[in-house]
Amino acid sequence: MSGVIWLAVTVIAYVAALVLARRVNGHPLANPVLVASIPVIIAMVATDTSHETYQEGGIWLLALLGPATVALAIPLFRNWPNVRAAAGPLFLAIGAGSLTAVATALVTAWALGAETQTLLSLAPKSVTTPIAMGIADTTSGLASLAAAIVIITGIVGAVIGPWLLRKLGITDPEAHGVALGTAAHGIGTARAFQEGEETGTFSGVAMGINGIATALLLPWLLIWLFG
Repeated sequence: MSGVIWLAVTVIAYVAALVLARRVNGHPLANPVLVASIPVIIAMVATDTSHETYQEGGIWLLALLGPATVALAIPLFRNWPNVRAAAGPLFLAIGAGSLTAVATALVTAWALGAETQTLLSLAPKSVTTPIAMGIADTTSGLASLAAAIVIITGIVGAVIGPWLLRKLGITDPEAHGVALGTAAHGIGTARAFQEGEETGTFSGVAMGINGIATALLLPWLLIWLFG
């Protein structure tokens, strides 16, 4: 199967997943990324398709990532007064969340006996895939492993995050957005927009700030820790 066919398979699977999510009123387990991934992975395994072949079509979807990210400026403009008013707590929360994401990944993996290269790949798990892969390359980690962990982190965060926040009694839309954007990057932000534009806006801001800070600081931290 050619890359173009896999592109069509991916789009069809995602559209079907969106329809399912709407029919079950956005149930966390019906996350479109999670649901769409399952039949695509099964089809790739069944047809013995390599990642390189799939990527021939997937590269067109990847090209849309930039414009989709830039489009977050529209809800940001609409909600700018709220974002500006919460600037202090916003930066504090994102900083704490970013440090926690890196620390928990490193400590947990180290406790389980992971090798240094694996630790370097896991550290940027809460930023978007291109940033995580770039950090992994810079620090001698595995870019492919970093990308896989990022996607898993995003899916888990989008599925569990809103439920966990409600269980903890956190109902503020701004807090939900910051938590999802910081911990679960773009996938979490997509989930945040399902809760409302304000939640999605704060998630987009958190995702962007966390991505920039992580890209600038994490490589230096990892090189200092692991030489």
